[in-house]
Amino acid sequence: MRLFDTHTHLDAPQFDEDREEVIARALEAGVSKMINIGFNRETIPTTMKLAESYDYIYAAVGWHPVDAIDMKEEDMDWIASLCSHKKVVAIGEIGLDYYWDTSPKEVQHEVFRKQIRMARELKMPICIHNRDAHEDVVRILREEKANEIGGVMHSFSGSWETAKMCLDLGFHLSFGGPVTFKNARVPKEVLAQTPMDRLLIETDSPYLTPHPFRGKRNESAHVKLVAEAAAEIKGIDLQELAEITYANALERFGIV
Repeated sequence: MRLFDTHTHLDAPQFDEDREEVIARALEAGVSKMINIGFNRETIPTTMKLAESYDYIYAAVGWHPVDAIDMKEEDMDWIASLCSHKKVVAIGEIGLDYYWDTSPKEVQHEVFRKQIRMARELKMPICIHNRDAHEDVVRILREEKANEIGGVMHSFSGSWETAKMCLDLGFHLSFGGPVTFKNARVPKEVLAQTPMDRLLIETDSPYLTPHPFRGKRNESAHVKLVAEAAAEIKGIDLQELAEITYANALERFGIV
């Protein structure tokens, strides 16, 4: 069985004591490939180091909306230059975050738009962070013609109505730990209706830990728990779910 964790943060300080063991456990669990996310001035270099150190770890680089207030023009140039690296497969995570009040909305919108335009120029898929900003995220994706490149709605948490709009824009929907929670009705309903060829799975580790480890540090090996929940929701066996989502990720990120 092959699993693909399409969104992880293995460079996070939570893994400083046992990073190699965490990666080894992922491989033992059947995780054949992972995409690590570099999202600001600190995490982009550590993400690139991981991608260069392990054949099966790839990189996405971008500027997180929480850090939008700190972005400079040279950071945009830096991200663009990294996109020619053979292990960089997406620009992200980018988007809007209305939960953490660290960057004004207008600044987030500007940084988001600039990165979509850059991705279109470079013909790179984008990885979208969306927290409590569904309407504005979809509107900006439409206005900036993000359908030309597509990408992934990371850790999708919206309604089926929002999901349909994202699917119409050519995006894949990625699900993580919340689909394993007993009370997570909406994510489960949305996953059930998501077309199989647009479905991805992830951990967002060390965050969003799936049941039964909720409340503890998440890690990429736990993407298998997400896959098990998704297979049950879809009414198919785990092997089939794993192979379909693995193939979807390879195609979405252009990995050969």
